[in-house]
Amino acid sequence: MVLAQADLYRAIAEDELRPAFQPLIELRTGQLSGFEVLARWHHRELGEIVPDKFIPHFERAGLIDKLTRAILEKAFAVPLFRETNLNLAVNISPNQLLGTRLAERIAEVASKFIFPLDRLTIEITESALVDDIERAQAVACELKSLECRLALDDFGTGYSSLQHLHALPFDEIKVDRSFVSSVMEKRESRKIVAAVVGLGHSLGLATVAEGVESQEQANMLVWLGCDLGQGWLYGRPAPAEDLPQMVAAIRPVGSGVLPMFSGDGTLTSIAAQPAERLSQLQAVYDGAPVGLCFLDRRMRYVSLNRRLAQLNGVPAIEHIGKTVAEVIPHVFPIVEPFIRRALEGEPVIGVEVQKPGAHRGEGETLLLSYQPARDEGGEVLGVSVAIMDITGRKRTEAALKESEDHYRHMFELNPHVPWVLNEKGEVIEASPNWESYTGQTDEEALGNGWMKMLHPDDVEPTLKAIERTLKTGEPIDIEYRVKSTAGEWRWMRSRGAPRILPSGKVVCVYGVVEEVHAHKQVSEELRNSQIELRTAVDAVPVGIALADTQDLRIYMVNPVAAEIFGGALFAGQTLAEASRLPLKRIDGSGLRAEDFPLARTLLRGETVGAQQLRFTRREGAEVSLEISSKPVFANDGSQIGGLMMVSDLRGEG
Repeated sequence: MVLAQADLYRAIAEDELRPAFQPLIELRTGQLSGFEVLARWHHRELGEIVPDKFIPHFERAGLIDKLTRAILEKAFAVPLFRETNLNLAVNISPNQLLGTRLAERIAEVASKFIFPLDRLTIEITESALVDDIERAQAVACELKSLECRLALDDFGTGYSSLQHLHALPFDEIKVDRSFVSSVMEKRESRKIVAAVVGLGHSLGLATVAEGVESQEQANMLVWLGCDLGQGWLYGRPAPAEDLPQMVAAIRPVGSGVLPMFSGDGTLTSIAAQPAERLSQLQAVYDGAPVGLCFLDRRMRYVSLNRRLAQLNGVPAIEHIGKTVAEVIPHVFPIVEPFIRRALEGEPVIGVEVQKPGAHRGEGETLLLSYQPARDEGGEVLGVSVAIMDITGRKRTEAALKESEDHYRHMFELNPHVPWVLNEKGEVIEASPNWESYTGQTDEEALGNGWMKMLHPDDVEPTLKAIERTLKTGEPIDIEYRVKSTAGEWRWMRSRGAPRILPSGKVVCVYGVVEEVHAHKQVSEELRNSQIELRTAVDAVPVGIALADTQDLRIYMVNPVAAEIFGGALFAGQTLAEASRLPLKRIDGSGLRAEDFPLARTLLRGETVGAQQLRFTRREGAEVSLEISSKPVFANDGSQIGGLMMVSDLRGEG
């Protein structure tokens, strides 16, 4: 494409340069955070020209500052950004970053349109830092003095260097779209994204993923801990006149709960960041009383705890990087089949093996479990191993077998109802306590006779749970109702674990039944109380919002409040998000986040009397509200939450 210098001057003079806006979304909540401002040239002869084609021409002609000013002026003038707290991000040319008046020029434009610079993010590509890092650092500090945020764009490509993150006061890292687009297909891309996100977390920086085009990619990015996303999934770059429709179409999703991949490749949830989960797992790993290790696909030790080193009789440091065959050659032939099954994706749980000893009969008995470890895409990347020395337990079992009367005595005195199922799922042993609960004798309970005492609706689920345990070797844990001697249905909980031969066959299942009726009643009463609270709050003719002091999150909003705020206040919203609602005082001055009534109550324990404020709804209408808030206390006098009441003054006479 050939562009004459006259074309460039005409583009500025005749207003051919226009901003386009692409949404930036908070990945965990689906809320709109702001927009990235992109330049578009509507050439009168060539039509629309994309930035990659014309930006270099403006740089070479020395007109890049004029282009940036023209785009920023039009962006700052958009009414939406004066009426909301949405953020804007703009990319700065390397030439501008190394100039002398960048911060001054941005401040001039912002002042002209009264745009708060703490809502402006300046995106800097790493190529801008290579030639003169000291000059770039000086300009970056000038921008930070204006309260602008700084983002390092396209991190992970080109000239990526940790020196740049260390040298400049960045607030965000942007993950290049080339990695995001292949995050579901390429393990390498997932690892790069995870590394960049992890680096951002460790440095206290927000992370933004570019090029998000599918919900699957968004889910993966949430699981990896990424904060913000932009891409065609949320909207293509749009002109200013289309922004109201675009904003109205974006709806928050979820409640800030972070999804995590489960063993079958589906998404479950866990409210923690990846770094927090790592710390939690490491604490469990180090404190476990059983031997734990992780093997890669080549059966090499990647990590292990002290207990496993003790079981193997080899120092922990001598395990790392070596194969199981190298560390414990005398045991490897026994455990190799189980490891290979796990590497193929099959969990192998509760396998008993006899570890060879120096003399016949002196070996240890070990209980082994091998769990496939999968990466973000569900591929098996290794095996998590748990080993327990059950030699003492096995010797105890042998002693019990030698004394059947003693064993039976212990069985019958158990305060719960012990039971044993055979490989067909039939009861072969049960405690006399069953008869005291149900009136059914031991003989009548054997086989499947005990199921006659179950509630008809609970028989089929119980049979399926037993069948699953016998088939998979997984523990059983199920609740059902049993008819008591008084003729009433009472809730019982049955838990058990299978005994598995080295071949993987389940030979029996040991378990106990205990009464949980009182617990179920308490749970039901709690649920009913919550329903009553919701009903009462919904019936109140004024807006009500309840928030929790512990996690600073709103957990209940009645329909009146939802209607007053036009859906901008909702259950699951954080206090920080709610504090950014577009509220103003009667004199027109903005309401600071720390002066939001519910924030004063939750953070400072204040009771806030009725205040008259003005709220700007999404459609632009401004309504007058009366808002008050007060703390909610527990029986012991400690504050556990906050209550905010809102009235729409339009409805008052």
